[in-house]
Amino acid sequence: QVPLVESGGGSVQAGGSLRLSCAGSGRTINIFLMGWFRQVPGKEREFVAAITWSGSNTYYADSVQGRFTISRDNAENTVTLQMNSLKPEDTAVYYCAAGRTPTYYRATTYNYWGQGTQVTVSS
Repeated sequence: QVPLVESGGGSVQAGGSLRLSCAGSGRTINIFLMGWFRQVPGKEREFVAAITWSGSNTYYADSVQGRFTISRDNAENTVTLQMNSLKPEDTAVYYCAAGRTPTYYRATTYNYWGQGTQVTVSS
């Protein structure tokens, strides 16, 4: 098991920013591909961003490209999602996930998931 703990969610007005963090609790996440997904009620979990274990490659959904930035600090065992220029359609529960296979955009790639953190963007 790889316990993952997200933090940093909250409520913000459109155009604002939030910073989500994901920490590996008690076990290193340095060897994993790390991803962020989001989900709204009644819809499937949606890929947002991913970063390779070394941090050398990052990937984004078209809907967040240019607004969100994923990064990791392997020394601190954390992954961060900086979200800028937020829109009401970004409202969702955001999940951090850890996996090993390269298909970063598929939820089934990831073996371990955090509990989720709510992000609400008002217009």
